[in-house]
Amino acid sequence: MNELARQLGVLDFTQWSGAAITSLRIALIAAAAWIAIAALQRLIRLLRERIATRIGDPEAAKRAATLGRVFNYLIAVVVSLVAGMLILAELGVSVAPILGAAGVVGIAVGFGAQSLVKDYFTGFVLLVEDQIRQGDVVQVADKSGFVEEVTLRYVRLRDYDGNVHFVPNGLITAVTNMSRGYAHSVIDVGIAYHEDVDAAFGVMRAVAGELRADPAFGAKILDEMEVAGVERWGDSAVVLRCRFKVAALEQWNVRREYLRRLKKAFDLRGIEIPFPHVTVYAGVGKDGTAPEFRVRTGAAAS
Repeated sequence: MNELARQLGVLDFTQWSGAAITSLRIALIAAAAWIAIAALQRLIRLLRERIATRIGDPEAAKRAATLGRVFNYLIAVVVSLVAGMLILAELGVSVAPILGAAGVVGIAVGFGAQSLVKDYFTGFVLLVEDQIRQGDVVQVADKSGFVEEVTLRYVRLRDYDGNVHFVPNGLITAVTNMSRGYAHSVIDVGIAYHEDVDAAFGVMRAVAGELRADPAFGAKILDEMEVAGVERWGDSAVVLRCRFKVAALEQWNVRREYLRRLKKAFDLRGIEIPFPHVTVYAGVGKDGTAPEFRVRTGAAAS
């Protein structure tokens, strides 16, 4: 069999032409690159699935999937570039001038696309450090809203009015995440100056107890209401501050329901919720007398 093969010139490479040997080498390089890309990407996929299974967090699985796509892309680019340079070397093309020209072009493109490079780099850091997840409520670059999508290029937010904001990652210098673990629902309540502050605190605690006993809100409130005390003396009210420790993203719902119930409780007990008052000063003459100040009613004015 070997003698037959040698006669056919299949295994005797000395009988092959230079072009045939070069073609074979190029084919082997391309096949090796394809196998390397497939093997490495499969390894990343298996590693990502294993990590997601151990963690058991859907959001962490989404973040791992995003990072997996990034690494798959990088592997394909790097292996393809190496294979391309080896193929060019087989064809007798000098790689050094190409690398030099590519370096010059890369520098020029880098200066022109600094913001784009910054977007991708910042997006990679955001994903690796798990600063933002899909489904969070965040404030970034003076925009706030519900996170609908996180990519290497941008973060897509939808605010309360339904407006969609695409925030480039390069503009993100600080992230305020309002949906991690738990939140505090801070509530300021104003009462009139002649009201008893301690009595108002008692009503606030009673309403908080009723709210915690409600099946619809009990699971959302994680601890007893904390009374901070008198926050400030306003222009027309004494402002009292309290807060609830609540589940993530429930701070606004708990605040609205508590204020609704507290308004009813204050009305029932006759505790005044003041509004701004204005004292009109008519002025005083040089002799110390004040001009007559008349207030006309609607009937008198007509």
